[in-house]
Amino acid sequence: MAEIIRMPLLSDTMTEGTVVAWHKKVGEQVEAGETLFEVETDKAVMEQDSYYTGTLLYIGVKEGESVPIDAVMAVIGEPGEDFQAALEAALAQSANGVATEPVGEPASVQAAPAPSVPAPVPQTAPAPIPVAAPSGGRIKASPLAKSMAAKEGVDLSQVAGTGDDGRVVKKDIEAFIATRGTAAPAAPSVSIAATAQDEDIPLSQMRKTIARRLSESKFGAPHFYLTISIDMEKAMETRARINEIAPTKISYNDLVVKSAAAALRQHPAINSSWLGDTIRRNGNINIGVAVAVDEGLLVPVIHHADSKTLSQINAEVRELAGKAKERKLSGDEMQGNTFTISNLGMFGIEEFTAIINPPDACIMAVGTITQEAVVKEGNIEVGHRMKITLSCDHRVVDGATGAKFLQTFKSIMEDPIRMIV
Repeated sequence: MAEIIRMPLLSDTMTEGTVVAWHKKVGEQVEAGETLFEVETDKAVMEQDSYYTGTLLYIGVKEGESVPIDAVMAVIGEPGEDFQAALEAALAQSANGVATEPVGEPASVQAAPAPSVPAPVPQTAPAPIPVAAPSGGRIKASPLAKSMAAKEGVDLSQVAGTGDDGRVVKKDIEAFIATRGTAAPAAPSVSIAATAQDEDIPLSQMRKTIARRLSESKFGAPHFYLTISIDMEKAMETRARINEIAPTKISYNDLVVKSAAAALRQHPAINSSWLGDTIRRNGNINIGVAVAVDEGLLVPVIHHADSKTLSQINAEVRELAGKAKERKLSGDEMQGNTFTISNLGMFGIEEFTAIINPPDACIMAVGTITQEAVVKEGNIEVGHRMKITLSCDHRVVDGATGAKFLQTFKSIMEDPIRMIV
């Protein structure tokens, strides 16, 4: 019996997915558990395994195309099986209700369908034109191609990609390995453009979701901002002493996460979510940590941050940040946040405001530590200060509530022993 493969729901915010690469062609055998295709969601590029064993009879979505959740992707069945009726019924039930053009020829010649539904006419697509990898910047490649390149010692910048927008895919790596060392190096070309050319960059699923969610947050939630300056002298001394004995080096961001978690426990109104007709006071303290990636921003979540040590927070942030940059975060690692921290201090940014990350009621923007002239006991000395800005959703948090939270956070950062009391 033919099995219909649909676009899966791979994250809580996913509305559509883009096919990055197919790992099988029409007519090839597919085993259950074998990777069938790669799909780009709003948060990651994920490999989707087949749940069925059989022959790939039909592919309905081309590489580079985007389709909504539950759209028909492919059909797996027995060789020569008549799947047309099942396919037409599935297309009629799809959310988009529009049949997509099949990719490649069917696995076998089928009997003529009913006159009311003409059979699709296979077309021979032109061979993809390889696109040379850019000499600098990010190289587009599927996760499988990256893995093969690392295993075979292939420099991805030397491989011409035939995938969408020059993306290097599996067959490009195989072709490069087969011809490695036999092709003469291309002569360098020099061109001088009279005028700079504009470039239109298609929106990735991640960028589409960032634009949609942050627009909804900025224009839907009434933001207000509170900024406070923190004396970092004791925090710097504490970090230095911890790092003398800690198995891993603690960062200032770890201190911020731990202090924020301790302050949230004392101010549950800040650890809240706007749900439309109710406000939820979240029992758990799950802190999202914004991580910059090539195509935007991902927010992995430190669950139960208030119950974790600085070393545990450090290890978890490092692991999740690494996964975020490789687009390998799981759905669970990006869900459940009750408060978010965005830190641009490592870029030298002294102060900024951040847009609230729904459904959180607040987000904390962390600036860099700066040297400033401060007055201590009537004398002017060189001090170290850090500015924090709290963005608040006024539907949930009032000004005094946010200010009291910042006072508690400031007292903990200025006397770090309080974060473990």
